[in-house]
Amino acid sequence: MPHERFNACIEACNACAVACDHCAASCLQESNVQQMADCIRLDVDCAQVCRLAAAVMSRGSQFASDVCQLCARICEACAAECAKHAPQHCQDCAKACQRCAEACRAMA
Repeated sequence: MPHERFNACIEACNACAVACDHCAASCLQESNVQQMADCIRLDVDCAQVCRLAAAVMSRGSQFASDVCQLCARICEACAAECAKHAPQHCQDCAKACQRCAEACRAMA
């Protein structure tokens, strides 16, 4: 099966997407939601590109490397933004994004 060689990266992408979804939803509950706007936007972008990366790797797409390079860039941006914020959900998301970026760079 073509996706088996990408299992670690697929798992990192899926975990990152879940962390980003949770972070975005939690940011919307913060009292300073306006200050979290960039974090929320990046969370949404990151979750979507992580799901796309997992899907193209699962299919063994010829574009998997290209998508994973983009995914790594967006994950790094999301990690940097989330790391700026104190809430635990942001810190957890930053870690998941960094792990995903590393996995995607290794895959690409």
